[in-house]
Amino acid sequence: MAKRGKKYTESVQSYDRQEMFEVEKALELVLANAKAKFDETVELSVRLGVDPRHADQQVRGTVVLPHGTGRDVRVLVFAKGDKIAEAEAAGADFVGGEELAAKIQEENWLDFDVAVATPDMMGVVGRIGRILGPQGLMPNPKSGTVTMDVKQAVEEIKAGKVEYRVDKAANVHVPFGKASFGKEKLHENLRTLMSEIVKAKPAASKGRYLRSVTISSTMGPGVKLQAQRIMETLKA
Repeated sequence: MAKRGKKYTESVQSYDRQEMFEVEKALELVLANAKAKFDETVELSVRLGVDPRHADQQVRGTVVLPHGTGRDVRVLVFAKGDKIAEAEAAGADFVGGEELAAKIQEENWLDFDVAVATPDMMGVVGRIGRILGPQGLMPNPKSGTVTMDVKQAVEEIKAGKVEYRVDKAANVHVPFGKASFGKEKLHENLRTLMSEIVKAKPAASKGRYLRSVTISSTMGPGVKLQAQRIMETLKA
C-alpha cells in the first residue's frame, strides 16, 4: 500500500471515516481537509444498485452544473462548411476536419479535453476511434457530442457540462467543482448532479439504488454521505 503523507494522515484522523454525514457537514470536512497548495478538485463517487452487464441497467447522461467545474475545458470540433464558423464563434479551441484527424493519427496529438463532431464527420472520426476511445474522447450522441448544433454543444461544455457514466463495477465518478468554490456553490452543483443521477435510475434496477455516496478532494480522504437522506431530500 502506498505511503500516505502527513497532511492526509492528519485529515483521516480528524473525523470518523465510517460515519455517514449530512451533505453540509460532509462538504465542510472535505473543504477543511483540502490542504494542497493548488486548488483541489472535488469529486463525487457513487456506487449504484445496478448490474452494468445488462443493457437495461446502464446509467449514463450529462448535466450542466450551475457553477461549472472550475476547469478551462479545451474543446475540439470536427466540422466542415458553415459549421466551422459556428464552432469558432461558440468558443471552440480547435476546429477542423481531415487535417485534425491526421494530426491525431500521425502525431498522437491529444491536447484537448472534449471532442465534438457533426454527424457528417463521423466517417473521418471513426478512423481515429482506436486513439480517441481509450482516452474517453470519442464523440457520442448519448453525451450530446455528435450533433449538428455545435454552438449549443460547445457553449454547454464551456459552461460546465459534465458526463456521468456507470463503470463495470457499478460506480460513477464525477468532478463537481473546485475547493475554492466554497460550500454553497459546491452544494448547489452536487444537488444538481445527484438529482440527474437519481432521475437516470433504470426501471430494471431493483432494491436500493444509491448503495454508497462519497465525496473527496484531489488529495484528501473520502467522506461518506447519508445516501438514503439524499434520496429523501431530492424527492421532497
